[in-house]
Amino acid sequence: MTEIGISDEALKLGLLMEAAQGQQRLGQESLDRLAAHTRELEAVVRDEIRRTVGEELAGVASESHRAAQSLQRLRRAANLRVLLWTVSIAAVCSAITVGEAWWMLPSQHEISALRARRDALAADIARLRERGGSIDLRRCGARARLCVQVDRHAPAYGAHADYLIVKGY
Repeated sequence: MTEIGISDEALKLGLLMEAAQGQQRLGQESLDRLAAHTRELEAVVRDEIRRTVGEELAGVASESHRAAQSLQRLRRAANLRVLLWTVSIAAVCSAITVGEAWWMLPSQHEISALRARRDALAADIARLRERGGSIDLRRCGARARLCVQVDRHAPAYGAHADYLIVKGY
């Protein structure tokens, strides 16, 4: 019995070992299939992630392009407003300057009249100089009487020699 007992036990042990090896092979095959399936899933997930990221980046690029265009339109509008304000302010300042010049400066008619008056006054001054208008008259004495500077080296005139030559005439 011992031989049979050992043989039965050896047989059971052999069968158990064989079953364990079968289970190990099945486990290994399952692990290999699982690894292959994992690699396939990884490839699918990677492709899906790439596609999703690509779509999102395309959306971001599109939004960025629209934002850039919007900013360019805004810049053009701001430049146009600045130009209009500058032209408006320059026009108002010019109009004020022209209006003030028109109001303050004499007209052509007034300038002509002033020139004619200046010429007449210059002629009057020349006539006065010819008639002794450049003599030195002053107020003299306590009573502030009118006096004139005379040339003491010139001879006296008149019936009583009461007229003297005025100096500088």
